[in-house]
Amino acid sequence: MRHVIALDVGGTGMKAALVGVDGTLLYEARRATGRERGADAVVDSVLGFAAELHAHGSEHLGEPAEAAGVAVPGIVDADRGIAVYAANLGWRDVPLRAQLAERLGGVPVALGHDVRTGGLAEGRIGAGKGADRFLFVALGTGIAGAIGVAGAIEAGAHGSAGEIGHIVVRPQGPACGCGQRGCLETLASAAAVTKAWAEASGDADADAADCAKAVASGDERAVRVWQNAIGALADGLVTALTLLDPRTLIIGGGLAEAGETLFTPLRAAVEERVTFQKLPAIVPAALGDTAGCLGAGLLAWDLLAIDSEVTD
Repeated sequence: MRHVIALDVGGTGMKAALVGVDGTLLYEARRATGRERGADAVVDSVLGFAAELHAHGSEHLGEPAEAAGVAVPGIVDADRGIAVYAANLGWRDVPLRAQLAERLGGVPVALGHDVRTGGLAEGRIGAGKGADRFLFVALGTGIAGAIGVAGAIEAGAHGSAGEIGHIVVRPQGPACGCGQRGCLETLASAAAVTKAWAEASGDADADAADCAKAVASGDERAVRVWQNAIGALADGLVTALTLLDPRTLIIGGGLAEAGETLFTPLRAAVEERVTFQKLPAIVPAALGDTAGCLGAGLLAWDLLAIDSEVTD
C-alpha cells in the first residue's frame, strides 16, 4: 500500500504516522525526544524513529514509504532542509533533511515549521477546508501563525512569515524573549494567561485552563485576566486581518480548548475593532494534536507531486 512517513517533533515528544494517498492514518506511534540527553540525542531519536517507521511500513504495508515529511519547532529553512534554530531542542543549523534521507535509503524528505505544517493541515483538510485564504493562529506556550493561500502555506522570503506572536500590541508591555516589549505572545498566549492568573489568584500552580474555568464560574479576578488577554489578542488579530484579509481565521493551540469561553468574547472583540476590514469567519481548529502529523504527511505527498511534475 502506498504511503509516506509523517513526523511531528515537539519539545519533549514526537508524534508520527504512516499516511496513505487519501490522507488516512495507516499507523500511528509516539516517542520521547530524549531532550534531557542533549541536542545530538534528539537528532538520533528523530532518525531512529523515522527508521522504525520505514521498517514498519515495509513489513506491514507491503512496500517502503515513498517519502517523508517532518515538522519541527523553531526557525526552519525548508528550501535547504535545515533546522536553523530550535531553543527547546538545543538545535542550531541541523541538516535534518539530508540526515533523514540518508537514514531512509535516499527517499525524498520535506522539512517544515511545526505551526505552519499544522496550519497546512487545518487549512486544507481541517477547519479551513474550502477557504482560498486563511490564517491559522496557534495559542500555546507562545503564539505563531500560518498564512494559507490557495491550499499552500506562505513561508515568506526568509521562512518567518506568520510570526504574529511578535506583533507589538502594548509598546510598554512585558519584555519578550525576541528583544521587544509588549509582543502579543507576552500577553495572550497560554503561558501569559497562566502567569497572570497565578499572580491574580495567589495559586502558583494555577494555569490557563484553571483561569478559563474560573471565568466560566464568574470569578471577577479571572474575568479581568481573561479580558486583558482577549483585548490584546483581538488587537493583534485585527492587525493581521488588515494586512492579510483572510476569509477564515482558525484558532488552535491549548488556549482554544476553552471553547466558547474564548471564542464568544474574542469574536465580539474583533468585531468591535474592525472598521473597513471584512470580518472573517473565526473558527476553532478541528484536528487537535494530529494536525502536525497530518500536515507533515501532506508535505511529503506534495513533494512527490512536485518531483513527478519535474520528471514529466
